[in-house]
Amino acid sequence: MRIHLLVFYCVLSLAVPTRFLIGQASAGQPLPTSSAVPQKVAVSIGGDVPHPYTATADTLAALPRRTVRAADHGQPEASYEGVALTDLLARAGAPLGPSLRGAAMATYVLVSAADGYRVVFALAELDSHFTDRVIILADHKNGQPLNSREGPVRIVVPAEKRPARWARAVVAISVRHASD
Repeated sequence: MRIHLLVFYCVLSLAVPTRFLIGQASAGQPLPTSSAVPQKVAVSIGGDVPHPYTATADTLAALPRRTVRAADHGQPEASYEGVALTDLLARAGAPLGPSLRGAAMATYVLVSAADGYRVVFALAELDSHFTDRVIILADHKNGQPLNSREGPVRIVVPAEKRPARWARAVVAISVRHASD
């Protein structure tokens, strides 16, 4: 019986790190919960813009904060806090407001997540000159930093019937122009 347990433990230890088997982190500390894991914010804002940059936690803290209430995939409604996607795009020099006309109306925003998931928004559907809806890059949910499954930042699109464009773990936001 001891040999079977030893073999089982050896096989299991190859698949699962030891700290998960014994409930301790490698330094003898308890495992952090998913919401307590420190996460670094680094979102590339670029594409067809004059001032590409990388948004960090400091960048988000310096921009006006927005709060929206919305429900994600069968979850109860929650309060999400972050910055308006248009505020990030304006800092990069995307055409917004009165500048969004003519050929610029064919501009779209591609949001990419760490897992390869990508979603698209027409630039006009983000602009307050065209809509009252505010789409945010959220870093908090119900007053707490996003957990590692959702964050460190994610897109939240209030009032969509299906939250398929709620990209998690956003790593890049790219402004592009549709071509023929």
